[in-house]
Amino acid sequence: MLDHEEQFLFKEEILHLATALTDGGMLDNVEDLLTDVITSPRFDSEVFTLERSLQVMLGARAGTTLVGLLTVTPEVFDQVAEVRIQPEIHERLVAWRARFGLAIDNALNFLNNPDGIQGHNFGTQVSHAEAGLTLQGRLTLVRYNNEPQFFIADADVLLSVAADMLERFGEHLEPEMIDAELVTRLREGVDLVERRTKART
Repeated sequence: MLDHEEQFLFKEEILHLATALTDGGMLDNVEDLLTDVITSPRFDSEVFTLERSLQVMLGARAGTTLVGLLTVTPEVFDQVAEVRIQPEIHERLVAWRARFGLAIDNALNFLNNPDGIQGHNFGTQVSHAEAGLTLQGRLTLVRYNNEPQFFIADADVLLSVAADMLERFGEHLEPEMIDAELVTRLREGVDLVERRTKART
């Protein structure tokens, strides 16, 4: 439960949010944004930028308040009813929390506390398109809960990821952090890429 000072601040934030939502068409605009996020095939990445999108729409303070309100505990959310705001706004807040709150909260928790990776698998494939043949990679990451996640991208995209990893890790590595066999594999991999691409250059 909120103490007296927290209740006062909570009331001030809700009143400020309600004022931002009274602008013409804002309730519908926010609901459209939340619906787009929750139904997006890129849900995780959309949720990651949701607060920023709401800040642009409502203002920094109100946008942050709304995301927090959708994901607070039921006991805290119930106190919204004690704040004097327009009935339509209160009804929308209740409906948004019921419809979007749990999914957004779960996604934010995952983004803030991502699962580790216990294994991976990688393969290549050739995609046929109008422009010709495209070499692609299929990366499978296995989370600690044994749930696999698949990624398919063109070779240059995945090789760019590999180059970024080498550069970033290389800045901080110490001798005991990586074994010699893996360093040899990395070197052989770079040599292979060079041999295969020299014919074109």
